[in-house]
Amino acid sequence: MRHRRAGRKLGRTTAHREMMMRNLVTSLVLYEKIITTAAKAKELRRVAERLVTLAKRGDLHARRQAAEVLNDEKAVKKIFESLGGRYQERNGGYTRITKLDYRMGDGAPLAAIEFVGAEVPAEAKKPKAKAKGPESAEAGTGRRRRRRRRKAEAPAAAGAEG
Repeated sequence: MRHRRAGRKLGRTTAHREMMMRNLVTSLVLYEKIITTAAKAKELRRVAERLVTLAKRGDLHARRQAAEVLNDEKAVKKIFESLGGRYQERNGGYTRITKLDYRMGDGAPLAAIEFVGAEVPAEAKKPKAKAKGPESAEAGTGRRRRRRRRKAEAPAAAGAEG
């Protein structure tokens, strides 16, 4: 029975697992949203929320404790200057895990973990007005348009040669 055995081993040695969590939480603090496997995201949530709690305290001892975990001085600065203030009135629940698709290579379930409040405000998400005319059907990346042009040009070029 595995009663009271908290945490996941993730198929790694202790040193590898701890270093991986430090790297993941540093990336999460710097980018505020990362994509990883679901199990790693659930384990990362524990580490990230503890660091935000340290940042809310904001004293020198908390900063030194956070610096032990985070690999980058920019991450320590960011978590204490912006994230700690952002969640000052919030009691826990600083991260959100969103389940995504499965990884192509090994079928591992993927998840996005992000800090709550890091998303773009609703007014910035408004869709742009669509262009009217034949160009709107081919709107998007230039890659698709080039492929379509090649296909359209290929029969014409073959007819001209023969």
